[in-house]
Amino acid sequence: MTSATAPTSADLTALELDDIQAGTLRPRPDPYAGAYLVLRIDDRRDGQELVRRLAEVVSSAADVLDPLAQASLSAAFSFAGLRALGVPQDSLDTFAPEFQQGMAARADKLGDVDRNAPAHWEHPLGSSDVHVVLTLLAPDVARFEATRATARTALDKLPGIGRVWRQDVYSPFDGRNSFGFHDGISQPGIESSGLPGRNPHEALLKPGEFVLGYLNETGDVSPTPQPEVLGRNGSYLVFRKLYTDVAAFRRYLHEQATSPAEEELLAAKLFGRWPSGAPLILAPDHDKPELGADPDRNNAFLYGDDPQGLMCPVSSHARRMNPRDAAVTGEVRLHRLLRRGATYGPPLPEGVLDDDGADRGLLFAAVNANLARQYEFVQAQWANDGKFIGAPDEHDPLIAAHDEHDQFTLPRKPIRRRLRGLPTFVVNRGGEYCFQPGIRALRWFGDPDT
Repeated sequence: MTSATAPTSADLTALELDDIQAGTLRPRPDPYAGAYLVLRIDDRRDGQELVRRLAEVVSSAADVLDPLAQASLSAAFSFAGLRALGVPQDSLDTFAPEFQQGMAARADKLGDVDRNAPAHWEHPLGSSDVHVVLTLLAPDVARFEATRATARTALDKLPGIGRVWRQDVYSPFDGRNSFGFHDGISQPGIESSGLPGRNPHEALLKPGEFVLGYLNETGDVSPTPQPEVLGRNGSYLVFRKLYTDVAAFRRYLHEQATSPAEEELLAAKLFGRWPSGAPLILAPDHDKPELGADPDRNNAFLYGDDPQGLMCPVSSHARRMNPRDAAVTGEVRLHRLLRRGATYGPPLPEGVLDDDGADRGLLFAAVNANLARQYEFVQAQWANDGKFIGAPDEHDPLIAAHDEHDQFTLPRKPIRRRLRGLPTFVVNRGGEYCFQPGIRALRWFGDPDT
């Protein structure tokens, strides 16, 4: 489709998978090894040459015949990176204002204050030195090294490109995050993507919720930066390095419980799932590992029959991040994200309650087409506020910053229980808003006459 041709209904609903980066839509291998590499463009011509090379090696969503066994390389750009490439100002002006401002400038909106504030972020995250973010993923170390060699070749003999930050990531064989809980279970399905959703009770979402230039859930076409070759088939990528204080989490549970079994139950109530991934709504009393390991069952549920949260607390992390059919303020389908979280750092040995000083946590990533309506809404309203569930004094028990006034309600009969004095378990070490363009756009970026 060109700008001179009126779009057809097929243009607005049928995804052009060969032009969409694999990292935008395709699930990651499980398990996998990977890395995020941040680059700075010091010379425009070298930047354009880098993008030309990347356009030849970036994986497309159509190339991945077996996504669980596929290595991939994806490329995304900050607003400063697009400017460093020489993208014209009239095109830069057509990007979403949140993207133009960058994550650090949106700190107050996102709750990135105090320990989470940009002043405390890892350098160069949050600065104008973040231009290009490469994501390298592979099912094993051997294929990861091959993918890294591809990236090195793309960077070869380009002195005007600086390598300014790197974070190695992985997905453990058991799929559990640094807190010891199976993660990444709930993902929406997308029309015409070829990928079904994980919840049979949730209808597929319109492609324009995640890819620019297609119909979205409001009935509109997701706005594309101009010219069309630049914006169509692109997405906005959010990434954040989230340090997890696993020792503080374990100590808090130990202080609030009278037995190891109660510690596990309290942890499950905070998460909304058991460590195996079994959801509380289907296993309210004890963990069921066989349920947690079954991809056809571990996400097949709703919350509507548990309005008081007796099975799964309404303020639990999983229920906040996807309220499903629960009665909440707002329309859930307008705020869904494609989450692409990855573990970093060594696990804290089982049973250890004292911090060992290691840097560990989650490299959070999310794909969306509307930063304000999707990612920022989820972060500001669902994570950092409780009004949408009728609990204004409660924040997300895991990912929100806490103070001495915060609480977490455990509904139960005959008397509910309230946990108070929750420590801050997760600290943002920095991140950025990026634009992950289509593959044709990468070639457009590489045009020296741009």
